[in-house]
Amino acid sequence: MTETKEIRVHISDLHGDHRIWLSGLVFYKQEVALLEDRIAEIAKRNTATEVLAEVEHFQNQYIRQAEVIDTLRNKINHHVDDLAREYKERPVAVDHRLFTDHTGMREEMDTFESIYGELKRELMRWLAKRM
Repeated sequence: MTETKEIRVHISDLHGDHRIWLSGLVFYKQEVALLEDRIAEIAKRNTATEVLAEVEHFQNQYIRQAEVIDTLRNKINHHVDDLAREYKERPVAVDHRLFTDHTGMREEMDTFESIYGELKRELMRWLAKRM
């Protein structure tokens, strides 16, 4: 049995991750809206049953991605609030303490970005075929 060692980091490292992730999620949310517009354009120009089924597939996928983005943003903001509370309660000590790294959150972000990237590549291939 392998034992995983808990990674400990400074609060500034956690804060940096949060800022990067939240900025990325804002970008992804904006991109989802743009891609949904592109999908809608195809739907307006092509009324064939096959194309409409493909449109529905992508619309559903991007609705789901928007939900995942909101869930991730809420989780990150909750962690930010926890760290802010800790900082407020112990402002001097917090700079000298090490906190448990948010490995699970990092894995969730990596998984999201991987799935999102693959979906976007799939959509780009489909758009090229349907344009």
